[in-house]
Amino acid sequence: MPHLTSTTVGATGTGVRTALGIPGYAHPLVAPAQWAELARPGTPLDWVVLDVAAGPGTRPDPHCLEAAARLRAVGVRVLGHLDLTHGARTFGDLLSDAHRHLDWYGVDGFLLDRCPTERTALPEVRRAITTLRAISDTAHIVLGHGRHPHPGYAENADQLVTFSGPWSDYRWSQAAEWTADYPPDRFCHFVHGVPRGHLDEALRIARWQGAATIYFTDRTDRDGRVDPWESMPGYWDDIVSRLGTGVSE
Repeated sequence: MPHLTSTTVGATGTGVRTALGIPGYAHPLVAPAQWAELARPGTPLDWVVLDVAAGPGTRPDPHCLEAAARLRAVGVRVLGHLDLTHGARTFGDLLSDAHRHLDWYGVDGFLLDRCPTERTALPEVRRAITTLRAISDTAHIVLGHGRHPHPGYAENADQLVTFSGPWSDYRWSQAAEWTADYPPDRFCHFVHGVPRGHLDEALRIARWQGAATIYFTDRTDRDGRVDPWESMPGYWDDIVSRLGTGVSE
């Protein structure tokens, strides 16, 4: 596995800081306390995904407008959710959703969810990213592959989600060799079903594999029946404390 260094998880002095990337909680009307918690100053957040209704929705949502504004007020990047549906989404629909995210919510970038991983799909994804940067030149682009893609994708986005799945798979996973050519702040890991007692182990795996943006939760997908990311983990305060102060190993 690449990226074995002396960097401490959560430390800032080495230039590598582990922070949370929030894949997208339930609608702020349904989970107001959780969105308010994200806006608490000092929370170690890299970015938060705003998914209004499987995208930006059909009209501006006042609850999402308020949630996005509160996050931006404390310096947290808000990313709009764009679903590439593994390459099946039309370019026009994608661009239309991107404009709505920008016009209505002033997002700071985009998570391109269900992004393809194959080399053959790379030109079309590159075209989408180029267009997104043309309409928002400071956009932070995250590709939500969920597994290691062809290395060419790393040349086009700010970050790649190279793992998204259950703890039972993550604890035995390995990083692709090519990821060692890039710094940890280029990679994100989303892991569900992480027991509280294994939180430190999960953080060590992320560090070992060179992923500086993480989201771990004890919620599960119940065999694909629910979204494990829609609510905060039961150990939210615990993981915030670990990342905020740094943990020794």
